[in-house]
Amino acid sequence: MASVRQVQVTFDCAEPERVARFWCEVLGYVVPSPPDGFATWDEYDRSLPPGRRGAWFACTDPSGVGPRLYFQRVPEGKVVKNRVHLDVRFGTGLVGEERVAALEAECARLVALGATRVRLLPANSEDESCLVMQDVEGNEFCLD
Repeated sequence: MASVRQVQVTFDCAEPERVARFWCEVLGYVVPSPPDGFATWDEYDRSLPPGRRGAWFACTDPSGVGPRLYFQRVPEGKVVKNRVHLDVRFGTGLVGEERVAALEAECARLVALGATRVRLLPANSEDESCLVMQDVEGNEFCLD
């Protein structure tokens, strides 16, 4: 049997630090300390060759439970729907109008951070309601 390994979720994006800081706010994640020998991430970034500056950024779950999120700069823009997306589990245990109201309130907070509300997927016979959203660079995620 294979052993359980840590998982990192990687985002391709144009502005790694901007997208990382958005997800820190959404999930309550934190930016880890800069590498040894550097007082700040800006200092570390300035030590890199010009073409590598701002090429990546990361954030972590302060409790150590959730996966590390890694954001890497890529030259191409997003052109199609994500094949993998995050479900931000905000309405767990809530149903009906109470769930939709909680999702809408969290949606308003995320929109203020730069997210875009795409659409509400109403409850059906199998699933509760959820909101489809996009982060600051248009990557889809569900507020669930």
